[in-house]
Amino acid sequence: MSCVLFNEYPTQDGKKVVEICLNAEPSLNALTLEMVDLIQPKMDAWKRDDSVVAVLLNSSGQKAFCVGGDVVNLYKAMTGEMYEDFPLDFFTREYTLDYTIHTYPKPIICWGSGFVMGGGMGLINGCSHRIVTETTHMAMPEVTIGLYPDVGGSWFLNHMPGRTGLFMGLTGHRMNAADALYLGLADRFVGAKKLSEMIERLQGESWQGDAYASVNRVLRVMEAESEDQMVRHSPVQSHFELIQKVTDHDTLKDIITAILTQESDDRWFKGAQKTLAHGSPMALYMIHQQWLRSRHLSLREVFQHELVLSVRACQEREFPEGVRALLVDKDNCPAWTFPSLGEVDTKYVDSLFTSPWDKNPLAHL
Repeated sequence: MSCVLFNEYPTQDGKKVVEICLNAEPSLNALTLEMVDLIQPKMDAWKRDDSVVAVLLNSSGQKAFCVGGDVVNLYKAMTGEMYEDFPLDFFTREYTLDYTIHTYPKPIICWGSGFVMGGGMGLINGCSHRIVTETTHMAMPEVTIGLYPDVGGSWFLNHMPGRTGLFMGLTGHRMNAADALYLGLADRFVGAKKLSEMIERLQGESWQGDAYASVNRVLRVMEAESEDQMVRHSPVQSHFELIQKVTDHDTLKDIITAILTQESDDRWFKGAQKTLAHGSPMALYMIHQQWLRSRHLSLREVFQHELVLSVRACQEREFPEGVRALLVDKDNCPAWTFPSLGEVDTKYVDSLFTSPWDKNPLAHL
């Protein structure tokens, strides 16, 4: 069985909506290089196909849309079990696909139900119509494995209200559907059981005019009909003032200290403190620096800069050690390169931001 399924749904006026279905349910649809290489040529071909009016990005199973990238094979490459340039190949092609989605000339509807993490966030955030449901749980938890929110995270974290993007990146905190809508990570809420109904309505819609308007007409009605399933409470929104307070400092050390020493009986905030306390100190520095350095970059520049940092991170010990501790041996006892934030060699980490190439492999974007 293929790891990606492609389906076509004919519309009542002779067009078609095409579907990309990630089909790796046992791994919660983690995005592999094989998946990327199957999807990219289809996306390129559909651009030129006048019969294709919209793309639906979906996945198998109920638990997750996509929980991340191909960390298993990245780990094998970082530990010598796969060819050395695998990280360069994977990130170059993954980011190319992400950029393709962001800049696509036709509507892309993403059904972001269940867990949406890491590489899944990269897929959904480029789509024109990002749907969340009552089962949606989003996160960019890279701090726990010694990395930073990539796949365009440098772009969308910087476009969140206030400094919520910085806070979410540093803490890797989970977000529900209401959070996603508040933070600009989603566009519509639709009940989780309405996927097949949505497809049927898209088939019955008129596609003679603006395709984006056609999608909106369907989703607007379905969102209204999903009122009773709507997740209304956004913990991020309700903690906005507190997030602004603890991140309003001039140095990363002061921000981290403010978050960790903030007295709170609030379960949500204590969860953020716990993840932060166990995260990689080196990754905290990377996340903060990448957030600062990306503030005024174009989307194209963001992916080019992320490629540099991601490939360089794969050449050092922090990322593979984080993956080993959390996902391979699962001992949850990573031996971080720098035990505390105060011990981080900032010049060493800054060197990871320096491109190893004369010409960036994503210069074609």
